[in-house]
Amino acid sequence: MQDISPHASDRSGTVPAIAAATVIVMRSGPDGGPPQLLLAERSEGLAFAGGATVFPGGRVEPGDGALAQQLVAHARSGAALDDMAARIAAVRETLEETGLALALRSTDRTITQADAEAAREALASANDFAAVLARMGWTLDLTRLIPWARWRPTGPHVRVFDARFYLADLGTGAVGVSADRSENRHLFWASAAEALAMADRGDIRVIFPTRRNLERLAQFDSAAACTAHAHATPVTLIEPYVVRDDGVDWLTIPDGLGYPVLRQRLDEVARG
Repeated sequence: MQDISPHASDRSGTVPAIAAATVIVMRSGPDGGPPQLLLAERSEGLAFAGGATVFPGGRVEPGDGALAQQLVAHARSGAALDDMAARIAAVRETLEETGLALALRSTDRTITQADAEAAREALASANDFAAVLARMGWTLDLTRLIPWARWRPTGPHVRVFDARFYLADLGTGAVGVSADRSENRHLFWASAAEALAMADRGDIRVIFPTRRNLERLAQFDSAAACTAHAHATPVTLIEPYVVRDDGVDWLTIPDGLGYPVLRQRLDEVARG
C-alpha cells in the first residue's frame, strides 16, 4: 500500500508542508440572494491564523490516511489516496469545529443535529474518527465534496500548509452549527461579498488565501454557479510568489485559475 504522510516537501525542499483540508460550506442565501458561506473566527492565541476568519478545516491526521487506505482497498478505487485522506480530514474537522455532519450518511435514518452533537462529543473523547463512524452507523459520502483549489505557500515560513479546498452545498438554510470554543471562538454565515466588506471595514481579518477565495466566490450568484465553475476549472497547485513592481513588493498568484484578483501589496497581506 502507498504510505500517506501528513507531511510533504515544499518546492524549496527546506520546509515540510503539512497536508491540510478546507471546506467552503455553502447554504442558500435569503430571498434567493447569493449563497452564504460558513466562516470561523479562530481563537486569538493559536499559532496559525490566530484571530483570523477562515473556512473550516485543519490538518490531515494519520488516521485520515489509514481510513482512506481502507476505503480505497474496499472499493478497489483508483482515486488518489492523498485526495481521499484530505476529504476525510475535511469531514472530520468540520464535525469537530462546527458540529456539522457533512458528507455523511446514516444506514437507517436521517442524521439529526442531536446525532451530529453526539458524534462530535465522541470524537472529542476518543479522537478516532473511524470508530465514531462505526458507532454511529455512518458512512462517508465523499462525492459531496467538490474540489475547488489547492494552496501551498513557499518561503521561510514556520508552518507551511499544503491545503486542498473543497466546496460543499448544503442547499437548505436550516442548519445548526456551534463553535468548538477551543480553535474557533465564533461561527457565522455571510455571502462572499459580505465577508469581503467586513474585512475592508476591519470587522474581521482574513489571510491572503481566504481573501483570494472570497473574491473568486463573489463572482457567482448561486451555489450551482460556484459548483459549475469548480467542475470547469482544473485544480492546480497555487504557490504565491513575490513580484517587485515600481519599488513595491506584491504577493502574486498565477492567472487562469479562476481568481479575479491576482496580487496584493506584500505589506498589506495578513499573515497566518
